[in-house]
Amino acid sequence: MTSNLFSWLAIVRLGLVQTALGAIVVLMTSTINRVMVVELSLPAIVPGLLIALHYGVQILRPAWGYGSDMGRRRTPWIIGGMAVLALGATGVAIATALIASHPVLGLSLATLSFGFVGMGAGSAGTSVLALLASSVSPARRAAAATTVWIMMIFGFAITAPLAGHFLDPFSNLRLIAVTASVAAIAFSVAVLAIFGVERRLAQGEPNRDKPVAVSKPAVQKQSFRDAFAQVWSEPAARQFTIFIFVSMLAYSAQELIIEPFAGIVFGMTPGTTTKLSGLQHSGVLMGMLGVTLAASVIGGKILGSLRLWTIAGCIASCLALVAIAACGLADAGSLLRAGIFALGVSNGAFAVSAIGSMMGLAGAGGHGRVGTRMGLWGAAQAVAFGLGGCVGTFAVDVARHIVEAPVTAYAIVFSGEALMFLAAAVLASRIRPKASATSPRNAIVGGDPIAAHI
Repeated sequence: MTSNLFSWLAIVRLGLVQTALGAIVVLMTSTINRVMVVELSLPAIVPGLLIALHYGVQILRPAWGYGSDMGRRRTPWIIGGMAVLALGATGVAIATALIASHPVLGLSLATLSFGFVGMGAGSAGTSVLALLASSVSPARRAAAATTVWIMMIFGFAITAPLAGHFLDPFSNLRLIAVTASVAAIAFSVAVLAIFGVERRLAQGEPNRDKPVAVSKPAVQKQSFRDAFAQVWSEPAARQFTIFIFVSMLAYSAQELIIEPFAGIVFGMTPGTTTKLSGLQHSGVLMGMLGVTLAASVIGGKILGSLRLWTIAGCIASCLALVAIAACGLADAGSLLRAGIFALGVSNGAFAVSAIGSMMGLAGAGGHGRVGTRMGLWGAAQAVAFGLGGCVGTFAVDVARHIVEAPVTAYAIVFSGEALMFLAAAVLASRIRPKASATSPRNAIVGGDPIAAHI
């Protein structure tokens, strides 16, 4: 079967959808979280549970993907999802403003709106990935996934500092105006980016690249239960699932407590802490680009090994969290920015190398179970992200109840997260994938240098 597949321009346009998606989501996980904890003096578990809800509803991702499959068009699901996401984000900002004067009404609206945020992000994100998976040549899949991920982080990095600038001096009305403006701009960018992409593909997109022959691997006819058991029986798949869960739990647990930490311990304003979040996401972007450059352009036995980059990224993340805790204990506010940027770079290095490893491992076990393996790891990541916000914020609440000084409480929690990253590094070092005879490693991604160096 021969078909016209996506050009790099089309891949970048899909990446812009992810940029728009990330621009809205970052306000929910950083700015809104901080306002609830610091300005409204709510327990940190409240935004933690709300953000966990946004991850929890995404358990319906398979249903949304099925709907776009049956409709044979992804674009309506992407545009519809972005619309729901934009409306949900605006609703969250309004709900946050209401909590101060009408707590029950505000929290009820926040719960409903965070559900909309999860549904919108899940629907749009699933359809973008489905469109990429079905329309990108095997040689480009890993690089395309990395490109889209980086562009989503780019949305974080752009939005957080800009929103922080316009949020000062803080007021509830300003929060609503900034959030609504970001949502409207992001939705418009997504619609313009996706418009016509799928239609051009159906008509045979003018593509300078040569059409690629795509063949489907042979898949054993099994029930889902048997297929899942088969994948779980593979040592590498099972070990990688545990690694994904532990590393992503550590990754997400620190995300919701850094801004409140900076506000409570160092007295920073909402605008300043939002800029800190932007600095962290800028570091994530640099870490991703650095590893991609080292592994794919420079290469070599050491720099080209994504497994080594995964281990190094986890260890560096551990050290960065220890440094951030030390900044609080030593009252070294001037060094906090450096520590948060280092954490971002370390997180980015670990994340992009883990993506490359995932792409390689997905086909290493053979049996045509690439989708089952990716689904298993995606589920582990979603559960970890959902739990991470609750674990991190709940740990802060418990620590602050046990110890008197907030700075000590945060230092204890940061240290615990550092230990999780260290455990993830140990788990990553024990994963030894073996390519099957039918799925050699360099064939998994069509010879792409990023995933060929696992």
